[in-house]
Amino acid sequence: MNIKITADSTCDLSPELVEKYGIEILPLCIIKDGKSYRDMLDIAPQDIFDHVNAGGAITTTAAINVEEYICYFRPLSEQYDAVIHINISAGFSSCNQNANIAAEEFDNVYIVDSRNLSTGSGHVVIEAAIMAQNGASPEEIVEAMKTLVDKVEASFVVDKLDYLRKGGRCSALAALGANILSLRPCIEVKDGKMGVGKKYRGKFDACVEKYVNERLEGRTDIVTDRIFITHTPCDKKIVDMVRKTIKKHMQFTEIIETTAGCTVSSHCGPNTLGILFIRK
Repeated sequence: MNIKITADSTCDLSPELVEKYGIEILPLCIIKDGKSYRDMLDIAPQDIFDHVNAGGAITTTAAINVEEYICYFRPLSEQYDAVIHINISAGFSSCNQNANIAAEEFDNVYIVDSRNLSTGSGHVVIEAAIMAQNGASPEEIVEAMKTLVDKVEASFVVDKLDYLRKGGRCSALAALGANILSLRPCIEVKDGKMGVGKKYRGKFDACVEKYVNERLEGRTDIVTDRIFITHTPCDKKIVDMVRKTIKKHMQFTEIIETTAGCTVSSHCGPNTLGILFIRK
């Protein structure tokens, strides 16, 4: 069967990966000063950071609506035997709900809730694409992805809480206290929702190194096919250190560095880095 795998832009896959696996990406809308921009097409993370640094309000994201999904799915459903669309977690956005409503208009469009974000979703997208390339049926792919989503481990270390505060996700007092104490929180995705895990203390690079060590040390339950290093703009030395630290613990077939898109950047700000992988 000729199956097309699609995803929303929050999966944070690079253009090279999108091309390699033949994936179609549908951009979310980023709202800046009341105007809508297409994620990673009309606006990039640095545009958001420059805007906020200049005193502008934090940008927000808008879910893809039902009509947009219908217009997006219609030509693909006619061109391919099946379309499998993978969304950011329903716990973060109404995208999944809207996509499911739109899919009711078609006999060959399937929707998968990744229960994740960023390259946590990206893992699911790639695994679905690999199965499609290997000749699996749409039903087989969807069922496999429903099992896979709970095995993806996604987390990030955030340098400062300023963007989370501006977005209303933490109090000004908490942000001030964290900055004074040099606390770097770990944001974790669990059960399709985002929460705060361990809080690291010290310089950002040292906190990131400790975070990677703690995520990987002594683990025997990790699939070593692929691990993502996904970050909003971080110093190359920090990214190189993370890559070296990963290799110290285990040999992955692929260590893939990707840049977080506007959704993660809007919520977490610059100097946010995570490692994302699949458990056995």
